Amino acid sequence: MQDLVRRRGVRTCSIGAAVLAIALLATLDETRGQSRGNQTPVSARAGAPFDPSGYWSSLITQNWRLRMVPPGKGDYIGIPISAAGKKAADAWDQARDEAAGNHCKAYGAPGLMNLPTHLHITWQDDSTLRVDTDYGTQTRLFHFGNWTPSAPRKRSWQGNSVAVWASRRGGRGGAASARYLRITTTDLLSGYLRKNGVPYGESASLLEYVDLFKEPNGAAMIVWTAVVDDPVYLETPYIISSQFKKQTDGSAWDPTPCSTGW
Repeated sequence: MQDLVRRRGVRTCSIGAAVLAIALLATLDETRGQSRGNQTPVSARAGAPFDPSGYWSSLITQNWRLRMVPPGKGDYIGIPISAAGKKAADAWDQARDEAAGNHCKAYGAPGLMNLPTHLHITWQDDSTLRVDTDYGTQTRLFHFGNWTPSAPRKRSWQGNSVAVWASRRGGRGGAASARYLRITTTDLLSGYLRKNGVPYGESASLLEYVDLFKEPNGAAMIVWTAVVDDPVYLETPYIISSQFKKQTDGSAWDPTPCSTGW
């Protein structure tokens, strides 16, 4: 088991409940950052309240068993799964997924950030933030501004994501008061919340909040909170909180393909 941890290069630790509570409170805020008055609009990159670029590594601070080792069939603990979701999960067949080439069904946006992965975050341009993962070699693009997907809209594991720097000041948001990143993702292919076939469907939507925190020693950490809403397979929204610590370089970066197992 220790070999698995070393191979992924992720760190297991314990973080105070206060940090997680702050992250979950972000899910209550639906405010979008907007320019006010006669302020000159700035690009998403120039107006960012913090710089997310660089290499980041997962901190497996909770649910170690479920995140580091694929759970067994029928293990839905912690997920508000519906009767339809249970039926689909109970019918999951790993061999069938492998035969069909569906190795990436657990690497879609709703569950990707909770996997034991490293992130490489870069600005593709001044209005597009790019996030690459080494675990499963996935790429997510977060589009700022008035971006809309090209027609016809195409579904994918990572969907289409629109991002905004947001504020917690009610209706008084703006570039100067923005504090965190808010991401809305649609157009998802159906996939798994876990590698044991716990499903989300094409009607699912994903809302994410990314907050930056500084540890007492100055180290940077981001808390990535995902809210998955699926009217078919979930009885209530499923909230997942994941933490990443910034690395000085990409020495831990280890690209590996999607897998139905580890």
